Amino acid sequence: MSSPLRLFIAEKPSLGRAIVSALPKPHKNEQGFIRCGNGDIVTWCIGHLLEQVEPDVYDERYKKWNMADLPIIPHQWQLRPRAAAKKQLSVIRQLFKQKPSLINAGDPDREGQLLVDEVIDYLKATKAQKQATQRLLISDLNLPAVQRALTQMRSNQEFIPLSVSALSRSRADWLYGMNMSRAYTLLGQKAGYQGVLSVGRVQTPVLGLVVRRDEEIENFIPRDYFTLHALIPYKHGNEAFDIRAKWKPSEAIKPWQDEEGRVLHRKLVENVANRIKGQPAKVIDSEQKHTKQAPPLPYSLSALQIDAARRFQLSAQDVLNICQSLYEKHKLITYPRSDSRYLPKEHFAQSRSVTEAIRNNDNQLQNAVEEADLSLKSKAWNDAKVDAHHAIIPTPKKASTHGLSGQEAKIYQLIARQYLMQFYPAAIYAESKLEFDIAGGLFVAKGRVLVDLGWKVLMPSSKAVSSEDDDADPVPALKNGEMLTCREGQIKDHKTEPPRHFTESTLLQAMTGIARFVADKSLKKILRETDGLGTEATRAGILDTLFKRQLLVREGRNIKSSQAGRGLIHALPEESTYPDMTAHWEHQLQAMAERKQSYTPFMESLEVQISSLMEKVKSSGIPPSLRSLPKVERKPFKRRTTKSKFSANKKNTA
Repeated sequence: MSSPLRLFIAEKPSLGRAIVSALPKPHKNEQGFIRCGNGDIVTWCIGHLLEQVEPDVYDERYKKWNMADLPIIPHQWQLRPRAAAKKQLSVIRQLFKQKPSLINAGDPDREGQLLVDEVIDYLKATKAQKQATQRLLISDLNLPAVQRALTQMRSNQEFIPLSVSALSRSRADWLYGMNMSRAYTLLGQKAGYQGVLSVGRVQTPVLGLVVRRDEEIENFIPRDYFTLHALIPYKHGNEAFDIRAKWKPSEAIKPWQDEEGRVLHRKLVENVANRIKGQPAKVIDSEQKHTKQAPPLPYSLSALQIDAARRFQLSAQDVLNICQSLYEKHKLITYPRSDSRYLPKEHFAQSRSVTEAIRNNDNQLQNAVEEADLSLKSKAWNDAKVDAHHAIIPTPKKASTHGLSGQEAKIYQLIARQYLMQFYPAAIYAESKLEFDIAGGLFVAKGRVLVDLGWKVLMPSSKAVSSEDDDADPVPALKNGEMLTCREGQIKDHKTEPPRHFTESTLLQAMTGIARFVADKSLKKILRETDGLGTEATRAGILDTLFKRQLLVREGRNIKSSQAGRGLIHALPEESTYPDMTAHWEHQLQAMAERKQSYTPFMESLEVQISSLMEKVKSSGIPPSLRSLPKVERKPFKRRTTKSKFSANKKNTA
């Protein structure tokens, strides 16, 4: 008896074609799928084929936005085919009728797992089919990598917790976003505002970050503060210079310092300067050492977006689009929506072919490839740090059949350079530190000089890097107990400065390093472990949504909150505007992915929370901050649900 045909369901056509290339010929292209020589069939989704239905599908009255109808909580969740995907879903339905052996070939992440699993569920695969379904994980679309992946397929059942986690997130985002956005848009309408005041688990804390930063800058009152350096003459052979040692105030000075330890009273500093003039300076601690700085790890998507924004002023969405093209069209990089900066150990064996591809694809990096030491193995190769996908690196492909655009070439070079750094030695610094006792006060001199560029030779301007990294003040190697003399104290006047407005780069950094914006230590840990606000796949879309809804605006390189954005943040409950709630959600979603928590308690708790929030909105009236908002530059808002605004489509959530 012959085995049933295998049906591969890929996430998108480009992945489907990559799978076909590794399967026996001849290949016969048919409508929406490809039949292979051994009977295997490869078909594909087009992103999510299914989407959450709009509220009016659950009840016709929800077509009209009405505060009295909130909260909307589906009792039996429904999905429907996306309008643009009905034809492809029909193709897969017909293939299902042949009772094939199924292979989930979604992208290697939570959302990719759900995207195919929900199709398998929707088309009513049998229990036996589901249990027999295999999982194909591909992060490189080139033929050797796909062939290798086909020999390493695992049971799809191992990955079902990823689906449960992604499904919980999409339903939770729908519940929270749909109800809160309707509620606050209706409040805005009552106050005369005709725009959409969208609220999301992730987008709103991001907006809150920007609003609070803008207001901190506007309300900032500069303060004077003062620093003191002891100038200590030193002569070594024919070389003479001053050692500059900075005063470290004692506990007794705390009443005259701000929260960052800056001294705010000049007369106090003048008094110390007068006291140390001409006094012995005794070395009480001396330290000289060489320190190593390891190369930075290969890129995750967020790390790449941050660097590209800083260097090329590209938006997060631009970088994601360019990466998708480099991955799907050119096949020059691995899977781009990665949150990992590590590589599996087995990839180390490909280093020669990858570096040869870099040499071939980027003329500017040919010397860098020549100088690379492929025997070096950085900390990037670490199986324990690699889950469904690994860091973004170049593939071994020697050339694209299509020429690269200018921006594609820039992003490819960033990714390639970061990979090459793994084969360069650490940068080495000579660090010196001297502590002096002068008239009972503590003064510290520090020096840091880059003595070996190591991997920093690959930076665009290694000279600039070395001069920035050096601390120019010379600090000689002295012995404990050595006595010098302080010639004088040098006072410098300073003014405190406000924080800077967010840019695309610094806002992405804030989203990935959101832990520093919360006080709760347990939440800090969760946010660090879950890599901040949003996911690699959604951060660009979240920012894009905030700009489209005119809640954020760009002013040159700066990102600022609009009047509507501020009005919304001040109208919302405080807990909705901080990342704490997202941290709690992510902690539970990750626990689901690891089989440590179940779906039902999470959703039941959320429904209680949503109901409570809606009751507060109904009883509180129109918040003052929503009154007198400016008119928006858009068509008047219509009282009907808007497709895909709050649905669980991949790449546009929260």
